[in-house]
Amino acid sequence: MNVSLFDYSLPPDRIAQKSIEPREAAKLLVLDRKTGAMIDKHIRDLPELLRAGDLLVFNDSKVFKARLMSGDIELFLLRPEGKHWIALGKKLKTGSSILFDDVRVNIIEKRDDGTVLIDFGMSVDEVFALCDRIGEVPVPPYVETTVENTTAYQTTYAKHVGSVAAPTAGFHFTPELLREIVSRKSQVAFVTLHVGLGTFRPMKNETLEEHVMHEEWAHVPEETRRAIEETKKNGGRVIVVGTTAMRALESGVDSGFTKLFITPGYQFKIADGLITNFHLPKSTLLVLVSAFAGRENVLNAYKHAIEQEYRFYSFGDAMLVI
Repeated sequence: MNVSLFDYSLPPDRIAQKSIEPREAAKLLVLDRKTGAMIDKHIRDLPELLRAGDLLVFNDSKVFKARLMSGDIELFLLRPEGKHWIALGKKLKTGSSILFDDVRVNIIEKRDDGTVLIDFGMSVDEVFALCDRIGEVPVPPYVETTVENTTAYQTTYAKHVGSVAAPTAGFHFTPELLREIVSRKSQVAFVTLHVGLGTFRPMKNETLEEHVMHEEWAHVPEETRRAIEETKKNGGRVIVVGTTAMRALESGVDSGFTKLFITPGYQFKIADGLITNFHLPKSTLLVLVSAFAGRENVLNAYKHAIEQEYRFYSFGDAMLVI
């Protein structure tokens, strides 16, 4: 299937440059994936759109300060691999080293996929502590790096450190909104998928079949599996918050790496609904949403959202596909 089928034109002024406040004020486009019908709502309306017995599943991964700078050299950490780390970076050569503050990092290997394998000579927790001390939050390149944006680039329920990009559909959920959802007899559960290169790397081939997903670590707790089973048994709907949570659930792993690339024709096993932001053209995330809701339905919804001045991308508005 050609990647160009998932392209669309977005006016630059539709790209949200910062998070809206209050977060519940964001727009919510409700899309019926069977008929393609659309209704314009707001995130604050979500509790009324849910039913008693529905289950919302969130990705509770936490973004860390993965961008390290040393002069004009930038190192973008992706994830640990054994005693080493996989990273992205320019001007890096095998056998060279870089000094970050008082820590010398050795470049072990430069790989064909553009990543490098590096050695901090430290434990994973020590590297996270170093990043927390001297690193920067890697906000997307299409928004300005400001204190406001880096502070907002985290879900309120983030728990397990490991993502280099946030599961942005969760940005809309404040503690107050979650409490209201639960008070109306819906339920919440969590999975973890540490967002990395698999999620944000663009597709550079002509077809979906040629694209290779980079693996990302996922964990689906036993209590979440039980909640899903109970919800299905009682006739409730499992509504997944975000494409990363969707990949974690659909991957079939309890704890481990997944390279699952969800494309049109995929048979969803768990999800009955999806809450997601508006994604970049020709991205794997847009492909996943199209697999769930139908490509024509999704592109029509995006056209409607542009006309109705919805805000796009990480800090933008959302869509409920049901």
